[in-house]
Amino acid sequence: MKLKLFLLTFFVSGILSAQVSFDAKVSKKQLGINERLRVDFTMNTDGDDFEPPSFQNFTVVGGPSQSINNSWINGTRSFSKSYSYFLAPKKRGDFTIGQATIEIDGKIYKTLPIKITVTAAIDKPKDPNDPDYIASEKIHLVAEVSNTNPYLNEAITVVYKLYVAQNTGVRNWREIDNPRYGDFWSQNIDVKSVNIQNGTYKGEEYRYVILRKTVLYPQKTGKLTIEPLPLDVTVEVPSQRRDVFGRSFMSTVNRTVASGNRTINVKPLPENGKPEDFSGAVGSFNFKLTTNKQTLKATEALELKVSVSGKGNLKLFRLPKLVLPSALEVYEPEHSENVKTRTSGMQGSISDTYTVVPNYQGSYPIPNVSFSYFDLKTKRYKTLTSERLIIEVNEGPVSANNNTSGVVTENVITQNLNQFSSFKTTTTLLPIQSKPFFNSNLFWLLLLAPFLLIPLIMLLVRNRMTRALDVSGNKIRKTNRLARKYLSAAKKSLGKKEQFYNALERALHNYLKSKLRLETSEFNKEKIEELLGDKSVNSDTLEGFMSLLTSCELARYTPLSTVDMQNDYGKAASVINALDKQLN
Repeated sequence: MKLKLFLLTFFVSGILSAQVSFDAKVSKKQLGINERLRVDFTMNTDGDDFEPPSFQNFTVVGGPSQSINNSWINGTRSFSKSYSYFLAPKKRGDFTIGQATIEIDGKIYKTLPIKITVTAAIDKPKDPNDPDYIASEKIHLVAEVSNTNPYLNEAITVVYKLYVAQNTGVRNWREIDNPRYGDFWSQNIDVKSVNIQNGTYKGEEYRYVILRKTVLYPQKTGKLTIEPLPLDVTVEVPSQRRDVFGRSFMSTVNRTVASGNRTINVKPLPENGKPEDFSGAVGSFNFKLTTNKQTLKATEALELKVSVSGKGNLKLFRLPKLVLPSALEVYEPEHSENVKTRTSGMQGSISDTYTVVPNYQGSYPIPNVSFSYFDLKTKRYKTLTSERLIIEVNEGPVSANNNTSGVVTENVITQNLNQFSSFKTTTTLLPIQSKPFFNSNLFWLLLLAPFLLIPLIMLLVRNRMTRALDVSGNKIRKTNRLARKYLSAAKKSLGKKEQFYNALERALHNYLKSKLRLETSEFNKEKIEELLGDKSVNSDTLEGFMSLLTSCELARYTPLSTVDMQNDYGKAASVINALDKQLN
């Protein structure tokens, strides 16, 4: 009886221990709009293709961070894996954290939805020893505007600087949202490197870094608002605890900072002296009308190029149109731009190139073309006029009323009887020889082809059945497909740090599962290094693979550029290719 009871207890406990659980837990179900929420998705069995919910009405300010706990106690294995997110609410109200999904042993598991209530901001006491209060006093994001009273279409520059007090550190930062410059033409300037500089903020000594530079061209007059840039910053501030040498321990807190709204007053361009042909050009420019040839034959093409170069709003105005004699056939111009945007504004050139074909002999004067712009230095309008050009057409049809001035008055064409002499106007037609289809080689091939394909079809069916029964091989092929899928996803996510390194880590994960038959629970650096060493992988390839894993771990805490991501992607592709050759 005791033996039966023991076996029954063992059997039931085995069933319960094998039961899969996948749950979502939150740090609190009610919070203020100025607080943060932690969400953990935890499973007791490892799975693939984890998909988080959309987190509508929340901003993801941290995560996903992954943790794995794998232990053996009294011969019983305990495993758990969690994905953690830190959320900041966007507005007040009652919201729902949706379902996350995971695939475990071919089955899809989902978490239960969780209702969250977001209330008004909660007052926090200004405790001078509170790390959050210290961080709020020691770190500031400022938007510096080069000109708060510009003219319409005059360039201004917004430089975003992060000021940090001398006894405070910043470990990482992330842009939560991009400002929307609805009333401006905008262009971001790449900040190639983040250099720490010394400066002052409200009369106190600070250090600062330049995070972003944006060039704006106002497109309407009046008071316009530049939206703030919000950042999520990991700040290190001194605490009250000290070590044996009297130095303060540093506390780490997450802080959301914003640059604040900036208002500029845009002046309209003066009406006094405005030329009739003014099309909105503001800056300092040069203007030219040029041609690639001035002597040619009728029906031969030439190019007339209208170009403006200099400094100003080059992409925001129209070039003047050409008006040519009716005897010149003119095609739609080809527009081209060679413009670079720097912190001082646009510089370069724009042009319209017209293809022109004369129909008759003669001398054709090209009328002068004028271009007007508003000069910011003199605060006045200027008009530039092109030089006069004359096109000489020496050969071709002659207009019946052609005169020495080259002005065409009538469209009467004198035909040149030899103008089509270069075209072939005769041909020789030969009958097509055809054979009957019945009893031909093609007839017998199509008749016997189905019978010849039967052995091939049987072989394909047998191979498919064999493959379907190969459970281990199918798992390896699936992980191979997942590795390629996530590597492709990483390439598509270049520039988005968290998505890129999450996909890259999954690609490396599934590649090892396929090559070494390694389970996710065994996915740690020591085990990987040991297994790859046993497979005689050379030191350079092993070191490259391990450095990629380290990059994926540190990416959540380190600011990285698109160039760094491209380098890591290229390194991943080359390392995987090298491992393919060495592990086969």
